[in-house]
Amino acid sequence: MSIFSRNKSAAPESVFDAGTTAVSDISGDYTIDPSHTVLGFTARHAMVTNVRGQFTGFEGTATIDTATPANSSVKLTIDASTVSTGAADRDGHLTSADFFDVENFPTWTFSSTSVERDGDDWNITGDLTIKDTTLPVTIGFEQLGSAQDPFGNTRVGFEGATTINRKDFGLTWNAALETGGVLVSEKIKLQFDVSAIKNA
Repeated sequence: MSIFSRNKSAAPESVFDAGTTAVSDISGDYTIDPSHTVLGFTARHAMVTNVRGQFTGFEGTATIDTATPANSSVKLTIDASTVSTGAADRDGHLTSADFFDVENFPTWTFSSTSVERDGDDWNITGDLTIKDTTLPVTIGFEQLGSAQDPFGNTRVGFEGATTINRKDFGLTWNAALETGGVLVSEKIKLQFDVSAIKNA
């Protein structure tokens, strides 16, 4: 069994049309399109529900080599102050010294160290830096397709996710609940819906 295999039979059918294939080989250098990319996260709140958020300020580049995936690479810089969860008070708490401490650590970064491919599935391992801590993480991505947009750009799309423990990165604030458990989960799911434009 491939290390990239996922149990897709348990997942509901996609509500979206199948991806298109505008180019047979997507190899090349790309720039991530922030206006059509979502860098999101999900945390469990009060042990009963999920709270979702995203970062609206970021920039990134990718080199894709389909023939020799190990030659591929990804670099990403996130403006931690642009976190958005739909609640201004919560966003303010996240950017404070209790969590992100954006005054002292304004950006997060990811830089790939290895890339593997199995068909449309890609595994990207790299160094994730949050605050003053850098740790390796592996993100599994599914290649969704390629397209020529109305403006003449060649685009590729990827969808991926991974889970980290926020305490590993120094994000330790929490509050105990009278009923047991804590207010904010230690495990955080990171989700990536990426649209990238091939460089001219």
